[in-house]
Amino acid sequence: MNKGYVQSQSNNAWRFFVFSLIGILCFFVPIEIAGTSSIIVDHVHLAIRALFGGLMPYIALIMILAGAILPLIRKSYKNSFADFVIVVFKVLGAIIGVMYVFHFGPALLFKKDYGPFLFEQLMMPLSVLIPVGAIALSLLVSYGLLEFVGVFMEPVMRPIFKTPGKSAVDAVASFVGSYSLGLLITNRVYKEGLYNKREATIIATGFSTVSATFMIIVANTLGLMPHWNLYFWGTLVITFIVTAITAWLPPIVNESTEYYNGQEGEPEVEIVGSRLKTAYAEALKKNAATPSLAKNVWDNLRDGLEMTIAILPSILSIGFLGLILANFTPVIDWLSYIFYPFIYIFPTPDQALLAKASAISIIEMFLPSLLVAKAALSTKFIVGVVSVSAIIFFSALVPCIMATEIKIPIWKLVVIWFLRVVLTLLITIPLGLWIF
Repeated sequence: MNKGYVQSQSNNAWRFFVFSLIGILCFFVPIEIAGTSSIIVDHVHLAIRALFGGLMPYIALIMILAGAILPLIRKSYKNSFADFVIVVFKVLGAIIGVMYVFHFGPALLFKKDYGPFLFEQLMMPLSVLIPVGAIALSLLVSYGLLEFVGVFMEPVMRPIFKTPGKSAVDAVASFVGSYSLGLLITNRVYKEGLYNKREATIIATGFSTVSATFMIIVANTLGLMPHWNLYFWGTLVITFIVTAITAWLPPIVNESTEYYNGQEGEPEVEIVGSRLKTAYAEALKKNAATPSLAKNVWDNLRDGLEMTIAILPSILSIGFLGLILANFTPVIDWLSYIFYPFIYIFPTPDQALLAKASAISIIEMFLPSLLVAKAALSTKFIVGVVSVSAIIFFSALVPCIMATEIKIPIWKLVVIWFLRVVLTLLITIPLGLWIF
């Protein structure tokens, strides 16, 4: 090995320790500020929103408009029918955004559970959270931490989840941070050729949960805060069990094992001597190949902004149409029948309501909680777990996935959602009945 290269690795070793530690602190260590306990990325995002105050709706709207106009300029709607449909939803989202911010349009848009919910709970937080998360992400994944953790987690992740050890960082980032940050990591690592298509699909559809912060909102809505530890850890374990099972089932198991743009991927790390020394050597290799902090931060911020403007308009339009579909049509009632065979085998209360809540999770993960807010405690626990473990929902996660380079077809996402909901019900209903 080149002597100068080895010397360069040693001289830059401090970046692995310092930048990775800052990245860990930003993503994984909750701290309390002004009575609110959350991760640093979330605190920074809240501080920025507070700084801009009344300008935030306009900033979010500018991003929504950019997300709708850019595909028209780039003519990406010509690529395929799916791209055409997505662009239509983006333009519709821009129209809805303009109407909401400038206060004109149908009265339904301004009802609490429609425009205000979508804009204030999704548009404004995501417009800041993803770019801020992208900056912190540049510290977390670029200086060797993924490679270091990967060497240790390979014996766990590979046989259970069929994914590399480094995906453990993805899983924790999604659960502590959010699906948008988790997908940002997954997309970045996939484009670098460190995940193949099947691995990226497993991670995107199996680990990209809503954040622990949003789980608190769900728990509050369902009256589960007195059982918070049971709900949080139960949901985490059940979600990962379901992911482990679906990784071995179609359509995921049949997914391509090719790498992005024909890259060769990385061979599994051969352990020479102690696992710790091998992990450290892999971390220093990655660290040495990473450009300066300024360039790295800029590259990640650019990716974050691209993802933000790509997902905001479609989240707004699909979320709004989904809410109308759920509240004004019998479609969700019809869809709920597919879950009856899996629910009616158990003596659980509120069976029809539980089936409807399971079905509606495909539109927006928060809707099931609103539906069963007055149901039996066991039903609320089951729905609270299902809404997180289902992972796939059209108001936000599906547009996020469509904005990545992983390119999972919508029909596959729907099949994966169905499998995840069924498996979660079969695991959680007996547990809920036993505990409550």
